[in-house]
Amino acid sequence: QVHLVESGGGLVQPGGSLRLSCAASGFTFSSAFMSWHRQAPGNERELVASISSANGITNYADSVKGRFTISRDNAKNMMYLQMNSLKPDATAVYYCKARSSRTGYTLSWGQGTQVTVSS
Repeated sequence: QVHLVESGGGLVQPGGSLRLSCAASGFTFSSAFMSWHRQAPGNERELVASISSANGITNYADSVKGRFTISRDNAKNMMYLQMNSLKPDATAVYYCKARSSRTGYTLSWGQGTQVTVSS
C-alpha cells in the first residue's frame, strides 16, 4: 500500500525555523521523484520544492529559495523540508508527493501538516 505521512508542522513566530518530515512506504522510495507542496485557504496548491530520485537534484519556488532546503534519506525512506527565516505567507498546509520517475505517474499524496507563522 502506497503511503506518505507528513509530520513536524506547528506554530512558529516570524523569523523562526521548522523542519517537516515525510515518511514513505509501499513503494521503492529511492526510485521516486519527491516534492513538497503547500496550500493556504482560498489559494491554489503550489509547488514549494522538489528533489529527483537518482541524482538528488533540487528545485525551489522563487519565494522560498535561499531559505528552504529539501533533502532525502533513501536508506530511511524519508524526505525533509528545512524551513528557515519563516514569513507569515508561509502559513499553509504542507503536503509531500511521490511520483514515479519512470512513468511520471503520481504514486501518492500525504494527508498534510499545518504550518502557521504568526506573532
